[in-house]
Amino acid sequence: MKNKKSILLTFLVLIIIAALYRVVPGRPYGFAPQIAMALFSGAVIKDRKYAFTLPLFSMLISDVLYELLFISGLSAIQGFYEGQLTNYALFVLLTAGGFFIRKINFVNILLASIAGPTVYFLLSNFLVWLSGSGLMRPKTFDGLMMCFADGIPFYKNSVWGTMFFSALLFGGYSLIRMYSAKPKTV
Repeated sequence: MKNKKSILLTFLVLIIIAALYRVVPGRPYGFAPQIAMALFSGAVIKDRKYAFTLPLFSMLISDVLYELLFISGLSAIQGFYEGQLTNYALFVLLTAGGFFIRKINFVNILLASIAGPTVYFLLSNFLVWLSGSGLMRPKTFDGLMMCFADGIPFYKNSVWGTMFFSALLFGGYSLIRMYSAKPKTV
């Protein structure tokens, strides 16, 4: 029971830290831990409800913080916006993608850290274009390409951020597993 409480506390701390980091002023847009957290949750957390909860709560907390900052005039970024539920659905998909990381090793985590932001970039920009939101690009192939071009700076930062935070999360997890598996000497 004590071990389960410490795991839950660790997850709560991760959620809060990730949420706070996402609203840090001056942070490069896209360079955030949430995609890495979704992949990590799907790959590591056996209880599926907790696996989905970790990245979604982190997103929700940071969105609430963004909204409070926006309302108070301290941020130009709204926390709640049209199409937000699509974002949450994409994070559910990314978490489910983490279920396919069968073996936690460098190559698999690197590939997932590139695939996750790529899937998010392609789907989110396609859905923005399809819904006519964002910069409202024309409903033509050229308009779709313009919408993808609009997201490239976010995409690059997202890939780098996901690789960085995946290294922290999966690396920390591996170190903890190695440390806890060693026999204790007196």
